[in-house]
Order: sequence, then C-alpha cells, then structure tokens
Amino acid sequence: MTWTPVVLVFAGVLDSEGDGAKKLKEWDPERIAVLQMDVTNPEHIAQVKETINKRLGQKGLWGLVNNAGLLLCPVDAELQSTSSLRRLMEVNFLSAVTVTQTFLPLIRKAKGRVVGVSSLAGEVPMPLLSAYSASKAALACFCRVLRLEMLQWGVHVAVIQPSGFKTSMELLIEPIMLILILLLLLLLTLRPLLLQDYGQDYISSLPSVLDTMSQATKQDMSPVLDCIEHALLSTHPRPLYCPGKSAWLLPFLYTHLPTTPEYVLFKSILYFFLHFNSTIVCIVSSW
Repeated sequence: MTWTPVVLVFAGVLDSEGDGAKKLKEWDPERIAVLQMDVTNPEHIAQVKETINKRLGQKGLWGLVNNAGLLLCPVDAELQSTSSLRRLMEVNFLSAVTVTQTFLPLIRKAKGRVVGVSSLAGEVPMPLLSAYSASKAALACFCRVLRLEMLQWGVHVAVIQPSGFKTSMELLIEPIMLILILLLLLLLTLRPLLLQDYGQDYISSLPSVLDTMSQATKQDMSPVLDCIEHALLSTHPRPLYCPGKSAWLLPFLYTHLPTTPEYVLFKSILYFFLHFNSTIVCIVSSW
C-alpha cells in the first residue's frame, strides 16, 4: 500500500485575479490557497507570512519553492542597460533571498525543504543572456551555500536547473508586439556610439531572439514539475536536478571541451538565435 501525503499549497502569484490564479483556485480550492505576492514587494511578503502563520500555527512550513523569474530583451553584455540588469537581479535573485530569509524560521521549525529554480543559463554562458545568466547563477550559488548552512537544522536545499521549457515569461504579450516594444526601448536607451558600432540591423534583430527561444522550448513541463515534487517530498532529495537533456549535456561539454571547440559551439548557438527566425528579423529591421 502506497502512502500519499496530503499537501496544502500556498501559491504566491503576481496577480490573484489573473487567468492562471483563477485556474489554480478552480483546480482544488481545499488544498490550494492562492495568495497575492509580488516577490519584490516587502508588504506582500509580510502579509503572506502572516497568513501562513495563522493557518499553520506551530507546525511550521514544510517547503518553499522560489520560482519567480523574469527574462527581458536578449542583448550583448556591452549593450545591457544597468536598469535592466538591476531589475533582473531584483526579481530573479534578490527577491528569492528575501523570501527565503522571511520563511526560513518556519521551515527550520518543520525541518523542511527549500527549492530554488535556476536555469541552464546560470551554469553555461549563453550569448545575449549575460544579465539573466548572472541572476540565475547568483540564485544557484546562494542555494548551494544555504544547503551547507542548513544541514545543522535538518533542512534540505535543492537547485532545479532546467533547460528550455515554455513558461509564462514567453506568453505575456503577442510575440510580434513584444519584439517591437523591446526594440523601441532598446533603441531609446542605447548610446549613439554603440548604435553606430554595432549597427541598427544587428540591434533590430536582437528582440526576435525571444521568439526563436520560445519556439525552441519544450511545451511539456512535467520533467521540471517531477523534479520539484521529488525535491519537496522524497525521502532522499538530491542537491541538484537537471530536467531536460541539454541541462546536463551542455554543462558537461562546457567544462570538458578545449577553448576552441567551446567557442565554436556557443558561437553556433548565437548564430541559431539570430538567424532561425529571419522573417521577424526582416519585419523589425524595416519598421
């Protein structure tokens, strides 16, 4: 006979009235409590902690999954604005640190679990994703250090490092509208000298990388969800999960290949991003 744990889930969402939040409420209202929580808003975080405290009392909180993430316009590191970098670090890294520090006393009480959802891009350098990669690498490193520090408390910390899976980050706006908006913002904030050196045609092609990345991602999220479930509920959770074939293959190649083959491999990734969707590149360039 297999024992199935009864789990109460507190789902923090950016918009409690959004379509995703409504689906969660309809799915299992007795076991899923949908709570408004912008992870960059300290008041939201404090309110959610108070709600959970009232609901659980002295039991403590078994698990925390830091899954909030943001991906802005893919761009060369030299062209990356400091405001975009700060925003990515705030959402993808600093907010996870704040949320973790807020709920750790409850998790220590239950001797529970902390899960950080990082990215393959945080392990392997991906052209045009320097800021995003840095934010995810910071999250992964924070979780790895926290894992060692929490051993004395009986708390397990795991990192989920998936390859490309389609999430809500790619579904917020219609692709062509998103590309045009990002291109406009990029051109408005770019220094004239950089625009001259890199060329408008190249810069105009950058936002279309988002569409290329979206087409290359997997629709089936079950490998990632299975890893999160295992990290939270298994008797022997692992410190690192790599759902998706490239999530373990690319780090292996990156750490073992000599410099020249490594350069060729990742240059090919850049070429694929920029030239796979030539139709959208042409539309943006002529806009």
